[in-house]
Amino acid sequence: MVAATNPEHQPVDPTETLSERDSDILAFERHWWKFAGAKEQAIRERFELSATRYYQVLNALIDKPEALAHDPLLVKRLRRLRANRQRERSARRLGIDLNIDA
Repeated sequence: MVAATNPEHQPVDPTETLSERDSDILAFERHWWKFAGAKEQAIRERFELSATRYYQVLNALIDKPEALAHDPLLVKRLRRLRANRQRERSARRLGIDLNIDA
């Protein structure tokens, strides 16, 4: 039953591969800091997307099993960062301080 609820445990069909754009996005995320200037400007120049649309595409992409198979370390790191940001946003809305030392 875990595989049905967790996309990370679903087997990847070897015939399913990432599109060229999806592969380029993952490569960009792996090395974006090497580009001169702001990340948003590099996104606009390289992918012809607004930063908002880029992050929508990226968030959908890192949920795909094919992306996990393509670059597991990067995808897991991006998922972890996203989960941390979501947790922090939720805590702020609820007025919970996550930085309290025990």
